[in-house]
Amino acid sequence: MSHKAYQKVQGTSEDPRSMEYRLFAQVTHALIGAGEKGRKDIAGLIDAIDWNRRLWTTLSGQCIDPDNKLPEAVRAQIISLALWVSRYSSEVVQQGASLEPLIDVNKSMMAGLAQRPSA
Repeated sequence: MSHKAYQKVQGTSEDPRSMEYRLFAQVTHALIGAGEKGRKDIAGLIDAIDWNRRLWTTLSGQCIDPDNKLPEAVRAQIISLALWVSRYSSEVVQQGASLEPLIDVNKSMMAGLAQRPSA
């Protein structure tokens, strides 16, 4: 089976929580890599930050949806985090702030997604 076919099957059989975890892992890995290279690869840094910001923007957009099944308080927290990620990302690019807080927030989200809700 080709790699693309495998990815397609994986995407259709993966539950949404696992897909979100995997996406956070990929984005966080990109942020870590950008942090290791630093400003000598500014294009890579900007790409990783943009990818992370788009992930959080998408999550916050889903949380605004009235059909979202998450508790309202959790949705509000995700929206708040998304706003912070957007503001802080600008600080990283414009002022050279550390990527660590963005990485830490993503790792916290991954830890939450890794937990299985009780039945």
